[in-house]
Amino acid sequence: MYAIVKAAGFQYRVEPGQVLQLPSLPVNVGQEVVLSEVLLAADGSAVRVGRPTLPGATVTAEVVRHGKGPKIVVFKFKRRKNYARKRGHRQKFTEVRIKEIRLGSEEGAGDGA
Repeated sequence: MYAIVKAAGFQYRVEPGQVLQLPSLPVNVGQEVVLSEVLLAADGSAVRVGRPTLPGATVTAEVVRHGKGPKIVVFKFKRRKNYARKRGHRQKFTEVRIKEIRLGSEEGAGDGA
């Protein structure tokens, strides 16, 4: 079983047990996070597609750790003007482990025209 969820403006394909890096979330390590914007869910041969989301479907994840990504060096330079600036940046992230994918009720998944 897998699902496609939307979190912080990005879309992720998730499966139970998978470890995923999301943009930094204000949640403590060990707490659960519920991702309610499920765009698609597949269980074997049955695929359910939301319009735009599946009503009642949720993905539950547990926060594993917080961290920083690799350093990105930004270097600005203007020739002949004695101007050079070097700055580093490390993006913060939250690592979560997907625990469960719930599909919710079948109601509202019919013809949405």
